[in-house]
Amino acid sequence: MINKKVNNYFLILFSILPISIVSGPAVSLINILLIDLSFLVLILFIKDYSFLKSKPIKYLFFIYVYLVFNSFISLDKEIGLLRNLGFLRLIILFAAFNYFFNKEKFLRIVLTVWLLILTVILFDIFWESINGQNIFGFGGDTYGRRIVSFFKDEPIVGGFVNSLYLIIIGFLFLQFKNKKNLILFISIIFLIAIFLTGERSNTIRALLGISFFYILFKDYDFKKKLIFFSSTLVLFLILLFNSDYLKLRYVNQIKSYLTTNQIYFNLYSSGYEVFKNYKLFGVGNKNYRIEACNIDEKEIKKKENYICNTHPHQIYFELLSEHGIIGFLLLLLLFYNLFFSKIFQTLKENNYIQIGCLIYLFLTFLPLLPSGAFFNDYMITLFMINLSIFYSSSKKLNIFCKQNKKN
Repeated sequence: MINKKVNNYFLILFSILPISIVSGPAVSLINILLIDLSFLVLILFIKDYSFLKSKPIKYLFFIYVYLVFNSFISLDKEIGLLRNLGFLRLIILFAAFNYFFNKEKFLRIVLTVWLLILTVILFDIFWESINGQNIFGFGGDTYGRRIVSFFKDEPIVGGFVNSLYLIIIGFLFLQFKNKKNLILFISIIFLIAIFLTGERSNTIRALLGISFFYILFKDYDFKKKLIFFSSTLVLFLILLFNSDYLKLRYVNQIKSYLTTNQIYFNLYSSGYEVFKNYKLFGVGNKNYRIEACNIDEKEIKKKENYICNTHPHQIYFELLSEHGIIGFLLLLLLFYNLFFSKIFQTLKENNYIQIGCLIYLFLTFLPLLPSGAFFNDYMITLFMINLSIFYSSSKKLNIFCKQNKKN
């Protein structure tokens, strides 16, 4: 058992995780390292190492070993090395989540704070959509009126909200079973906020995510679900046809990408071309741009279909181009064992926090839709938070539950 002061210390660190991510990569890294180092000291103190034998920890270490190996066969061995070595911090974070979220009160307090943080962010998104700048003056025309909120100079707030809102909706259903209509209303507010950011892929994922969530939710009849989806669609259409900006983002630009300006399809094709030239192990994590942008005159013909960019903007083409067929299949196999194989078990458990996490993890691997670089610090941190809560919120999966330490 840990004393109250230690528990409160970790309670603060976990509670401010969303704030640290919004504050920037450096703050997020410091917060996670504080959790990791403090957790390692705690584990050394209590001398409980049995969780290391659990299958999820072993799978994550397999990924880590592979990523380190991938660094040494990369085109540029240094560019992805720190990112690959840094994956270790997320394995420790995963274990820390499981240790502390195994306590229901701890989980409840942290998710309540996260709800308050997201409420402020939602308010800020609506404020910026009306006034052109967020409450601190960030935004404007920097990204063509796209909403940045507290992220200052990056239009990624929609993806951030999308990564956490299903966890919060699941938490609300578990805590306030008799307030279902209110929670339906909150769900619509989340969706509208993501829609207003103008982030097309995240809006589609959010719509699919909430659709899966409510289809799986057993306490609503078909009529109530139909009313929810119809109301959401009507609100979206009203907002769309009353905003030139939203029409530009969701109608004109999508039409352009599908017909004349096929930038994403060209990027996918470029990723596939890189894969064809490095079929077995790819060019290495974070090395797509090294291959696609540094074109030697002697190799122009070989690389004439390349598009210079940071990554192919689609997870499957990214994994194929940077990890080859061997790395691609290995990573998919490990992720299958980590959560895809747990789908039916999760549905039987009826834990809506866990279901929310599973839907987010599943939609991360949705084909065709554009996506951020998977092993980017920001993206992989959000992914691992969902994976961590997926395990830690479940008595059947939590690696610190006695029956799960060897499974």
